[in-house]
Amino acid sequence: MNPVPRVAAVHDLSGFGRASLTVVIPVLSTMGVQVCPLPTAALSTHTGGFPDFRFTDLTEHMRQVLDHWRSLNIEFDALYSGFLGSPDQIGIVREMLREMSRESLAVVDPVMGDNGRPYRTMGPEMIERMRGLVAHAGMITPNLTEAAFLLNEEYPGELDPHRLKEWVIRLSHMGPSTVVVTGVPVPGRKGLSSVVARDREDGRFWKVDCSYVPAHYPGTGDTFTSVIVGSLLQGDSLPLALDRAVAFVSMAIRASFGYDLPSREGILLEKVLGNLRAPVVTSSYEMLE
Repeated sequence: MNPVPRVAAVHDLSGFGRASLTVVIPVLSTMGVQVCPLPTAALSTHTGGFPDFRFTDLTEHMRQVLDHWRSLNIEFDALYSGFLGSPDQIGIVREMLREMSRESLAVVDPVMGDNGRPYRTMGPEMIERMRGLVAHAGMITPNLTEAAFLLNEEYPGELDPHRLKEWVIRLSHMGPSTVVVTGVPVPGRKGLSSVVARDREDGRFWKVDCSYVPAHYPGTGDTFTSVIVGSLLQGDSLPLALDRAVAFVSMAIRASFGYDLPSREGILLEKVLGNLRAPVVTSSYEMLE
């Protein structure tokens, strides 16, 4: 047993702007997890709001790193993948998932789009390959847009509770035992969204609501899933992990919103990281009937 849980983190690395590995590493390290990064690309900035960014594809480097790790017989307690830039990279992560121990946590954040639209690099082939990748994951954390892409459905804007549960079950039938859907608007409650999750083993649905702040910060999805991963590796239950992730991201957004800074720089993570070490004293999760 590793005295400190070890995670292989497959994400891109941006020199400026808090997203991907520059979020994943500090969050998980603060939660007592060793992060072993496997960068998919090196960028001068993240892609949200910065024009003319510089981009270097690291697909071949990924293969070399994995070959070296295999030669050292390095074992991981979890694999956590985020933005993947090509079908080849999706194939590499699929190989890693196949090689992992059955006891390891395998989390795929199927980063493909938001607000009903795919990101520029996400064409039909990438979306189809991502559907194949989630079949090998233990947990997936799509937003509502990405859930629609995975299910080949039109983006609905909002879903009534019955249809939402149907979507979550269908996503689980694709392979992952745990499905977490983020950014789900609550019907009839303007400014309120929720995170909804289900573990196939017990069949229960969990929901945590969060109020809207009128600002968009890149990297909040990476932050959310990173807290989920760290929380589960600490032994928290799924609903408690959801609670911690929603509470932390909400706190980080509110801490950032008070400053007159460009939102494209991301949340002021450094202001709130210490809260990840605090014990959970209240909870707001509820069962979705």
